[in-house]
Amino acid sequence: MEKSKDTKFYITLIISLLFIFGFRYISAPSGLSASGMQVIGIFIGVLILWLTVSIDWPSILLLGALALVPELSFNSILSGSYGNSTFVFLMFTFIVTYALGKTSYIKRIALAFITSSFAKKGPWWFATLYSASIIFLGMFISPTVLFFVYLPILEEIYNLLGLKKGDKLAAMLMMSTVIMCGVSSGMTPIAHVFPLISMGLYADMYGVAIDYARYMITAIPVGLLTFVLVMIVFKLILRPDMSALKNFDISRIKGVEGETTLSEKLILWDFILVIILWVVPGLVMLFITSGPIYEFLDWFDGLGTAMPPLIGLVLLCIIRIDHKPLLTVGEAMSKGVSWPSLVMCAGTLAIGSALTNGDIGFTSWLSGTLSPMIAGLSPIIMVLIFSLWAAIQTNLSSNMVTATLVTTAALSITSGMSDISIPGVVIAIGMLASYAFATPPAMPCVAVAGSSGWTNTMQMMKYGFIAMFISVLLATFVGYPIAAMIF
Repeated sequence: MEKSKDTKFYITLIISLLFIFGFRYISAPSGLSASGMQVIGIFIGVLILWLTVSIDWPSILLLGALALVPELSFNSILSGSYGNSTFVFLMFTFIVTYALGKTSYIKRIALAFITSSFAKKGPWWFATLYSASIIFLGMFISPTVLFFVYLPILEEIYNLLGLKKGDKLAAMLMMSTVIMCGVSSGMTPIAHVFPLISMGLYADMYGVAIDYARYMITAIPVGLLTFVLVMIVFKLILRPDMSALKNFDISRIKGVEGETTLSEKLILWDFILVIILWVVPGLVMLFITSGPIYEFLDWFDGLGTAMPPLIGLVLLCIIRIDHKPLLTVGEAMSKGVSWPSLVMCAGTLAIGSALTNGDIGFTSWLSGTLSPMIAGLSPIIMVLIFSLWAAIQTNLSSNMVTATLVTTAALSITSGMSDISIPGVVIAIGMLASYAFATPPAMPCVAVAGSSGWTNTMQMMKYGFIAMFISVLLATFVGYPIAAMIF
C-alpha cells in the first residue's frame, strides 16, 4: 500500500514538473508569449500538486519556478508574495483571532443564541437561532476554526436530544453548521483569506483598494438572504422530524462556568478595536467627504488593512495581567497562525501577480480571446457567469486558487469596460470563493462532516449545491446591484 502511494506521488510529481518546466516550449496560441505559456504551465503544475499532494511546499516551489520567467525578478516575486500587505495582514489577524479564540466568549455567544427566549419558542426557532449564531460569529472567525468550536456544542445537542446517526434533524444541524461557516466567511474580509485575495488583485491592477465598509454593505445582505433561503430549503425539501426538539429543555445545555476574567474582557475589547479601525474609516468617509476628520480617516485608511491588527497585536503584548502579557508572539506564531494557509496565500499572490503582469501579456491575450465571446452580453449576465464560475470551482477545488484565477480572468476581460462595476464583480468572486460547502475538497470541515455519520457526502453535495446556486443568484441580482450603486 505504501509503495503504491509513493508510486502515485512520483507520477503526479513528474507530470507536474513537466507542466512547470516544459510548458514554455510548447507552441503558444496566437497572441500569447512563451513566458505567458511558462506562467500558465507553472500554474497548472502547481495546481495539480495543490489538489493532490499538499498546499505548502508546492507553493514554495511555485516561487522558485516563477524566478525562471525572464520578465520576473526573484526579489520582486518575494516582495509581491511574502512582502505583500495581504500576507502580513493575514498573519497579524491570525494572531489577534487566536487570542480571542482562547477566551470563553465564542462559546458564550453561541450559547446565548441557542438558549435565548426566541430559541425556546419552537423547534424551528431553535434550529434557526443555532444557524444564526454561526453566521454572526463567522463574520469575524476563520470558518475552519469556527466549525471545530461548534463541533463539541453540536455533539452535546445530539446527546441531549437522543438523536441517532441517520436522523434528518441531526443531518440538518451538521449540514447547517458547515454551510453557515462558509456563508459567514464570505460576508466580511475580516480574518478571511479568499475575499482578500480578490480585493488584493484588484488593488494591484488599479492602485485603489476596495474598502471593508463597502465590501460588507454588498456581501452581508447576500449572506443573510442565503441563510434564510437555506433554512427554508431544509424545511421544505429535507423536512426533518422536529419532534425531538418540541419538549427539549434548552436549559440542559451546559453553559460556561464562572465569570469572564479581566484578561478575557481586555482581549475582547482589543478585538473590537481592531474591527472598528477596519470598518469605521471607510464607512464614515461615505458621509463625510471633506475636512480634517475626512483627511485623518483617509490617512489612516491609507496605511492599509494590516495596520489595525498590528495595533491590536502590540496592545495584547503590552497589556499585562498578573505580571503576564495577554498574549506572547511566540505562542501565537506557533499555535495561532495557519502557516500552510499563509504559504499558499503567498504563492497565489505571486502567481496572480505574474498572470496580470503586463510584460508577460497573459491578461491581454485572455481578454482578447474571451472578450469577443462575452462582449455583447449585458453586464448582469457577465456577473452571473463569473459568479457561477467562482462558486462551482471553489466547491470542487481550492478556494485560494478560485479567488486568484477567476478574479484574474474577470479583471482581464472587464478592463476598460465602462458599463460594468468592476469592484462589484470582484466582490462577488471573492465572496463566492468562500462559499465552499458541497464537496470534501472544498474545505476540511466538509470532509469531516461527510464522514461523521451525522450526515454523508451525498447529502452534503445535494444541499451544498442547492445553497451554492441560491448564493450565485443572490450575489448576481442582489449583491452586484448594491455594489454598482455605492462604487
